[in-house]
Parts: sequence; C-alpha cells; structure tokens
Amino acid sequence: MYKKTILLIIATCSVFSAFAQHYFDIEFPNANRDAVCQKYIQLFNQRPKEVGFSIVKDENNTLFFQTNSKEWFQQLFKNAGDGLAVDIVSKDRYNCSEDEIEKSQIKGHLLKPVYSSALHKILKQDEKGMFKVRLGSIPSDLIGKDLEFNILFLSNKNLCLYYNIYDIKSYQWELLDMGFYLDSLTYKTKLRDKLDQESYTLKYKTLKFKIPFQKNKSEYSQEDIKPLYDSLRLTDFNIKKIHIRAYSSIEGNLERNIELQEQRANSIVSAMQSFQQPTIVTEVNSSENWVEFLNDITGTEYENYKELSKAQIKSKLANGSASDLEKYLKNHRKAIISLELEKKDPYNKMTADELMSTFNKTIIEDNLDNALAIQNSLFERLKGKEKNPDFLQKMIVPKQLKFVQIFNKNSAFRALMDIKQLLISYNDFLELSNLSPKDPRIQYNLIAAKIQLWRFKALPIKEETLKKEILELKNFDIKAPLIKRMMVNFHITKSELLMQKRDYINKDKSVAYIYENYKSVPLTDYDYLSLAQYLSYYSNHSKAIKILEDKVKSIEVDENLLFYYINLTLIDTELTQTPDYRTTMLNALNMNKEKFCRLFNPSNDGGVTFQLLEDDYLRNTYCENCTK
Repeated sequence: MYKKTILLIIATCSVFSAFAQHYFDIEFPNANRDAVCQKYIQLFNQRPKEVGFSIVKDENNTLFFQTNSKEWFQQLFKNAGDGLAVDIVSKDRYNCSEDEIEKSQIKGHLLKPVYSSALHKILKQDEKGMFKVRLGSIPSDLIGKDLEFNILFLSNKNLCLYYNIYDIKSYQWELLDMGFYLDSLTYKTKLRDKLDQESYTLKYKTLKFKIPFQKNKSEYSQEDIKPLYDSLRLTDFNIKKIHIRAYSSIEGNLERNIELQEQRANSIVSAMQSFQQPTIVTEVNSSENWVEFLNDITGTEYENYKELSKAQIKSKLANGSASDLEKYLKNHRKAIISLELEKKDPYNKMTADELMSTFNKTIIEDNLDNALAIQNSLFERLKGKEKNPDFLQKMIVPKQLKFVQIFNKNSAFRALMDIKQLLISYNDFLELSNLSPKDPRIQYNLIAAKIQLWRFKALPIKEETLKKEILELKNFDIKAPLIKRMMVNFHITKSELLMQKRDYINKDKSVAYIYENYKSVPLTDYDYLSLAQYLSYYSNHSKAIKILEDKVKSIEVDENLLFYYINLTLIDTELTQTPDYRTTMLNALNMNKEKFCRLFNPSNDGGVTFQLLEDDYLRNTYCENCTK
C-alpha cells in the first residue's frame, strides 16, 4: 500500500569536545570550527531537501556512500582535502549492564578517509539511478553484530559534520479513499471507516464504546450485557468482530493485572456471543493504564510521580498512596470495545447460482427493490471468492433508465474489487452518464475514477478541466466535504507529477494546499497517518509531527499512528526529556511492547537507530522495559 522513499535522512551534527582526538590525518576543529567549516556547512545545507544520501552495505560487507544527486556530490567534494569516512558503531556500546556510556567523538571503528580525487574516480551510477562510491569494508571482528554507519564529512581534512542516519519511514500518500457509490458511498481500504457513520453505511458499520470494570469483578453475564446489546440496536446486524482493549489501574502486580483484564474481556465476548449464531472473531489486548494515570496526576500533589520509574510508582502506591489516588484509579479500569457489524442477509442460505436465478426472475417481475438487495448478496459471495466478478455477466438486465443503478453498482463494485478494472468501470460510468446525466451517484463515480486513472497515467487529463468537473459536483448535491476530499486528491496527484518533473516550487504549492485544507475534510486515523507519511515523504517533518501531536495523547489512539509519531520524534532530545513524551512512550509500550523495543534496532534492521540510546532518558526507558 505504501511506497518507501529512496532515501530519507535526518541528520544531527555532533558537539565536538574540548580536546582533540587523532584518527588518521583527520583534524578535529574546536574553537576555530566556524572559521574552517562555515563555507562547507553552508554549501552542504543549501542542498535541495529532495537530495538524500546514506551508507549501504553489500553482500561482501563492503560499505558505499550513495546519493541521488551527482551535482550535489560534485559541489561538495571539490578540494583535495574534501572527503568522507565511516564510523562503524556496534550496539554493544549501549549494553544495559553498563552504568554509563563513554562519551567520545568517534563511537566505534573508524575507516580510513577517502578524499576528493579518489571519490570522483570511483563514483558509479547503479541500475536504480543512485550514485555510489566505495568507502571500505567492515572488519572481521564486527561482522555479524548489530551495526550502524555514521558519516564523517571532511573539508580540507577537518571534520565539519558527523552524521547519524535515522531510518524514518516515509511514504507516498495513497489517495484519500473517495469510495464509489453503490446504494450509498462505499469504501475500499476500510469499509468501516466512514465519513459519516449514519449517512454512508451500506452493509457494515463500526460501533465503539466503553465498559467500566468494578474493582473486584471479572465475570459478565447475559443480564449485564443485554441492556447494552439492546441499546446498540443490533437486531438487524451480526457482530463480525470484536476488538477489546482492556485496561487495569496501575496498582498491584503486573501479571495479575493483565490476567484479570483478559478474564474480564473474554467474559464480555462470551456474553455477546450468546445473542447470535455466527461465531464472533475476537481480538483482545490487555495492559495497565499508565497513560491516563500520568495525565490525571498532572497539576496535583502527586505530579512528581511522573519523574519516577514504573517500579518506583508501584512501590509508592503499595505503601499507602493507592487509597488517596483511588478517585483517579477507579476510572482507569475499563474496556474500550469496537464492534464490526455486518447487516443480516436474508438470502445467506442461497448459493450464488440460486441467487442469480432469483435476481433475473425479479428483473422480469420488475421488482427493483428486491433485485438491488439480491445484488448486494451477490457482491458478498464475490468478496468471499465463491465466484469471480465475471459471474455478474450472467445478470439479464435491459439497458433501460430504470435499471441504471444496477449497472452503476456493478461497475463500482468491479472497481472496488480490482483496480485493474478501473478503466473499464470508468468507460461504463461514461456510458451511464449519457443514459442518466443528472444522477449524482454516477457523476461522483465518474470523477472518482477519473482522478485515480490520472494518477496511474492511464488517462490523458487536462488539469483545469478536471478541477472544474470536481467543483461542479456541487450542482449534483454532492456534499462539500466529499468535494474537498477530491480536491486534496487532485493536489496529491499534481504534487507527484511536479516532483517527477523536478518542479519543486510548484510541487511545494500543492503540498501547501493539502496541509492548509486537510482539516476541512473529515479524516479517519488512517487518513491522519497517511497525511503524516506523505508530508514526511516531502521532508516536511515538522508539519507531520504537528498534525499528529494531539492525536497521540489519547489512550484510544490508533497503534500505527502512535508509532509513526514516535518514529518521527524519537530523535528530538529536547522533546523526549519531557513528562508528556514519557506518557506517549508508555502508551506505546502498553499497546505493543515488542514493536516499541524494535525502534531501537539498527536502522538497517527495522529500527530508527540504536544510537538513540546515547540519550540517558531513552536508554533508561529501553533498559527498564526491553531487556527483561
């Protein structure tokens, strides 16, 4: 779904110590650093933000510097003493058994520098268009260890820049899911993520609610759950899946807290299951509610607890403060439950062939309402792979105006099921538009397909004409948020095309439009995450962080969104020192401990970088939670 960027580099320059260290012929400037490095650093920083660089390792453990810009490379290494070197850093440096990490300019094994003359001679372009130069090989005693490769940029043999490479994933933003109109607006990526739960639900919807847990209660009966079941009006729906996040208050033993929450969650599932025959798929996650605890004690006499370790806080609660804090703790014992619902199907006992026969009979009888309902059941069979989409060709329907919605639904369904069918569906929508030119569903589907085909370069498009067609959908009573959503997609596609032309100025204008207008478009967490990834793809990291920072404060935050925010911000040493950031990290740990700990894997092995552990605050969090 996502496309990873060629290179995304976040760089930090080290602070040089007051004493010189001597490696090969490299000079380590201190007091005179500005004088000897100013012009070089200025040239370095003037590179376009789209220019990237990194160190890559081949199968023979040879290290290469690579960049996507030969012009920038040539400008940077002009003088005889301009060069590159690699500092090979091992994760062993951050062993949690060590009390302190030795602070030094060079963190690991430094390879011999390679200077300008040699760099230009050995610069090669690979089959992917990247420019590479060989800088040396990994020593035999380091092979097999967790390693990262920092870059030393040298100007006249002076170390002017020392770079850590952080693997912050960035992606091209998939178009916002515009969906297609069947009976109503239906989405491809996540059918449950609707703009408007009431207005845009066809066969699926999601309900979300909370159940508080009493302190000593772990079992829930039908009598407990039936009022809730009735209030949700589930008589027309089956529960397809239940996702429960169960939270305990933080006092007491961790293992017992988790066990108790799982018992509570499973008893809720059992009580729900008693009301229907189809088996409910369940997913249960349990954790202690550190997030709301740390949020609730902010501004109270217990705020200093935020500076303590989890073990120290538990000790305080065990020694008497739990009773004083019960007014908060009682609100932390709960389950957040998401129900994915599927509308009950009166035709679910028929085979696909029986359904098709019944459908064709209703067409002969001119019973359009029944035909549309049976058509939906046929779609479900196709989604379940009982038949392939060509099965729909067995429908015997006259090409008449009164049956136009049957044809529209078939074409929209094909496009939702298989993107390869999009051009065929688009041509169908064009034909239907001629048959019923004032039908808003057909007009919407036509433009939604056109935008996607433009992005895939499968249809020649005049930008101004398409923009006008999008805006004219208001004449068909298409709601303004849907039109704005299409306009955002228009600029996503436009920005990508401008990027390919290296028209960075106009590309930035389209990116700016998206950033300025996203708030006026109803967005799911999925959309917020996509937006942040898109902005990161174009090196707008501060904007990506800005749009996520309020979302990550909630215990109900989407896991992928939370971890992407952490991925973006872990390198900000000022931010990571704050109590609020600690709350964010504990939220991530509670949600997915393994995923959090992987952030500190090597940058070439799924992590951001283990060198984040130079930060004592992050190292303490990592050692407290990830090494036991």
